[in-house]
Amino acid sequence: MYTWQYYDLVLLGVASSMLTGVGVGALTTVSMSMAIVATGLVAAAIIGHGLFVNGPIDQPDDLTDEVDALN
Repeated sequence: MYTWQYYDLVLLGVASSMLTGVGVGALTTVSMSMAIVATGLVAAAIIGHGLFVNGPIDQPDDLTDEVDALN
């Protein structure tokens, strides 16, 4: 059974916010470009949270680890 991880939810949040922008632009009087820009800012905030608040590393020392697969 698959369990949802945090970064799965980040990707889902980015996709759903952009699709919401398309829906708002298509179904309301808000211009498409304004709706896409507004929800793009929401997507950027979600990405920023995923990168800087809840980053993919546990400790700053993890940044110095070598990747064996590339050697």
